[in-house]
Amino acid sequence: MVKGADWVPARRDVIWIDCSPQRGREMRDVHPFLVLSPKNFNQTTSLVIGLPMTTAEYNSDNPFAISVGRARGKKAGQISYVLCHQPKSFDWRRRDAKPHPVRTVPAARFAEVLTLLNQILQLDRP
Repeated sequence: MVKGADWVPARRDVIWIDCSPQRGREMRDVHPFLVLSPKNFNQTTSLVIGLPMTTAEYNSDNPFAISVGRARGKKAGQISYVLCHQPKSFDWRRRDAKPHPVRTVPAARFAEVLTLLNQILQLDRP
């Protein structure tokens, strides 16, 4: 995944995105973001639907957070968590999204994220 004129985030990608402005308990500033929406949707709409990620340690006992491995860069070694209770939609082009060094979340962890998200949203029920 290389940032360039043709780069478009795809499902399972981890990207950097600016979450500001925020309100209440929402995340702010630039954070890693796990992309849930498919590349075609992201390219067509300029929107990306996904979940914010954090290394905040208090998420170790958060029932809505899934650990997806160790962070890289200045937070190297810390556990990264996907916050399944904070789905968001952002205009990735206007927020100048960039590929994250982690690149993607492993398929098994992504499946766990989707399972927990479905438990929260109950998308499989009328």
